[in-house]
Amino acid sequence: MLKRYFPILEWAPQYNRETLGNDLVAAVIVTIMLIPQSLAYALLAGLPAEVGLYASIAPLVIYAVFGTSRALAVGPVAVASLMTAAAAGNLAAQGTPEYYGAAIALAMISGLMLTLMGILRLGFLANFLSHPVISGFITASGIIIATAQLKHIFGIGASGHNLYELATSIYEHIGEVNYYTLAIGVSATAFLFWVRKRFKPLLLKWGVKPKLADVLAKTGPVLAVAATTLVTFGFGLADKGVKIVGEIPQGLPTPRIPSFDPELWGQIAIPALLIAIVGYVETISVAQTLAAKRRQRIDPDQELIALGTANIGSAISGGFPVTGGFSRSVVNFDAGAQTPAAGAFTAVGIALATLFLTPLLHYLPKATLAGTIIVAVLSLIDLGALKRTWSYSKGDFAAMLATILVTLGFGVELGISAGVGLSIFLHLYRSSRPHSAIVGQVPGTEHFRNVDRHEVIVTPEIFSIRIDESLYFANARFLEDLINDAVAANPDIEHVILMCSAVNFIDASALESLEAINNRLRDAGIKLHLSEVKGPVMDRLKRSHFLDELNGRVFLTQYDAIRAINPRAAERAVSAERNSASG
Repeated sequence: MLKRYFPILEWAPQYNRETLGNDLVAAVIVTIMLIPQSLAYALLAGLPAEVGLYASIAPLVIYAVFGTSRALAVGPVAVASLMTAAAAGNLAAQGTPEYYGAAIALAMISGLMLTLMGILRLGFLANFLSHPVISGFITASGIIIATAQLKHIFGIGASGHNLYELATSIYEHIGEVNYYTLAIGVSATAFLFWVRKRFKPLLLKWGVKPKLADVLAKTGPVLAVAATTLVTFGFGLADKGVKIVGEIPQGLPTPRIPSFDPELWGQIAIPALLIAIVGYVETISVAQTLAAKRRQRIDPDQELIALGTANIGSAISGGFPVTGGFSRSVVNFDAGAQTPAAGAFTAVGIALATLFLTPLLHYLPKATLAGTIIVAVLSLIDLGALKRTWSYSKGDFAAMLATILVTLGFGVELGISAGVGLSIFLHLYRSSRPHSAIVGQVPGTEHFRNVDRHEVIVTPEIFSIRIDESLYFANARFLEDLINDAVAANPDIEHVILMCSAVNFIDASALESLEAINNRLRDAGIKLHLSEVKGPVMDRLKRSHFLDELNGRVFLTQYDAIRAINPRAAERAVSAERNSASG
């Protein structure tokens, strides 16, 4: 039981010097990458730069205790930062204590929600966010994030919660461009794109060992930070309108429990739930992908607890909502992290940076951080998924497109809500009209297949239908109408066989529909039979009066049903193919 809730007890006893070395190397690489990212995502969330560092310390340590992924790196990410800005911005202006308090409360509430969901083993709720919805939401969020950062690249004032508002605001202020800021922002962004794509191949060409080349390539954001900070300081660009990070408090945050404000918590409960679910889906996707590469196991419910407690830790240490980041987790994995201790060592590195390096970041241009964000989020945009989804499923395409359009047009909260709502609606619509097939016997076999897809043998007086869905309140009437229409259209039918091989559950509403079908068929002189009923479904039926009132029988297989009702037809279908083969 202890190992289930404290996975650290599972891997810590086997920890050795070799594992320590691998984790330390990974921690150094991720720390180098995480420092500029933390500052940038705090900027994206509308918070002081140091808050990004605070949110990168306690969560990593806590995840090392409760997490089941050996390579996941928890911390601020772009989408959660954008959602934080959207939720907190509805309550207060950026830069105010109320805004900061709302961000901390978001981390606390989402953390409590996730932890409670993990204890109650409610990880399945995240399944209501389908992959097309998540993909569409992340794509739209990436577009909004990149657009929002243009104001820092241009050095202008602009605001907005959706793409239209942002684009309009940027256009209205485009005449206020600060060309020193523009030069820094464009140069830093171009350099970061070049480093991401070209620096490692260049180092390998120069004979640098692959592992060292990979480490050096990850230092690109740090190099951009250092260079632009020195240029801004050396040429006094802050006095020429270049916006800088400014003074960053030196030292670690003082842990404290966020105050409970019922009115505030009530206002941000829904945004906190959306942040929690979206963050969990992203986290579990990354964790499972990396675990599969090493044939390791992830416990989804325990990951809820791990991510929840990490967010609680972020709130207590003055941070904002965090989740498992894809890019830094992949870097952590590729750098050789063997256990979650690598994350704890990364937290130590961030803490040391908070203690000793923050004075060096005073003249860091916000345009450089904006470039860091743009480069990071553009990799999230996948408009090609629209074409792929359209060719595979029009319904999923509709959900994905709606999520993108609503997110771009009305903001992140309405976007994800619309996507979830449309996904649930499509699920209910599909399951309310389940796929069904009239089946016949495949010649020479005891198998039954769809008459529209296979050459099969059918008996006129027997109507055999297979329902490829569990029966519940949403599709109960559909089954009634289907059988009633078939019987009305064919006066030769004397037997109806409901093939239940794909039925995993029958709820009370569907049971009443079956009883109604049985009564109508009995009044018409037609017998209702069931075949291939699964054990759990049969157990439920035995607890009702349905089997006692059934005017037909329950058969183990569809072939048994046909053979019992019309032995000659069943045997003739089997022997016909055999005679054909022997002839």
